[in-house]
Amino acid sequence: MSESHSAPTIGELLGAARSQLAAAAFAPEPREARVLLGWVLGLGEAQLFARSDQPVAAGAVARFGELLVRRLAGEPVAYLLGEREFYGRSFAVDRRVLIPRPETEQLIEAALGLELPPAPRILDIGAGCGSIAVTLAREIPRARVVATDISPPALRVLRTNIERHGVGDRVFAVNADLATAVRLERMDLVVSNPPYVDAGEAGELSVEVRDFEPHVALFAPQSGHSILERLLAAAGALRPGIHLLVEIGYGQADWLRSATAAAAGIELVDILRDYGGIPRTAVIRKRLGMAP
Repeated sequence: MSESHSAPTIGELLGAARSQLAAAAFAPEPREARVLLGWVLGLGEAQLFARSDQPVAAGAVARFGELLVRRLAGEPVAYLLGEREFYGRSFAVDRRVLIPRPETEQLIEAALGLELPPAPRILDIGAGCGSIAVTLAREIPRARVVATDISPPALRVLRTNIERHGVGDRVFAVNADLATAVRLERMDLVVSNPPYVDAGEAGELSVEVRDFEPHVALFAPQSGHSILERLLAAAGALRPGIHLLVEIGYGQADWLRSATAAAAGIELVDILRDYGGIPRTAVIRKRLGMAP
């Protein structure tokens, strides 16, 4: 007769997983063990703590083990769970789109702080999973948002989130290279979190970002500010007084100041710092008195 083995408990699984995560070279947070096991079991972190002596069924142990192996290989938790919270809402994400970052919520705050018409027409360039476009549509109930992306796979994720959040009548996904398919002179606001990482900086990125997130959404061609240059050029077609809000990368603030100073018809209103004190959200405006 073979020796029987008791099922591992929640506490035992978490202890072993935390040790493995703590030893990983890319330094994931040990608390991610609770996130992953909680997702498998349908329990919150407090519930896991309260049930630390509870045995875990073999199927759940196997699913947790599979997730842990993928996490230890560097795959982001958001992709493992298939979702990420942004501005208090859950968005579907996978390897077709970038994972929404907390610092991008500052772009939402900047947009909501502007004086906009009651039913503004908004353009989100490079919309990805749609976190910006959908959030603005939900926060501004009469807004109509055109969300463009060059990646057809990303657009499929975007449409999933449009449906998830019930804004299919006001958010429109368009396959386009930046704003090439849109009449900019009709827009009341343009927002963008574009690719702004220089390909030469790939080695400086974490394995989680470099090896798992889509390069088309990460890296700007030619140079880190090549897409920003195109956005500034496109802003010339906006009506006077209309804003372009754009997220920028580390070290790009000085370049942007010079570029906007040299550009005809637009002005840099402000560059807002993110929670880490890094210049992150540029507020750009078409000069008053300038024809589109």
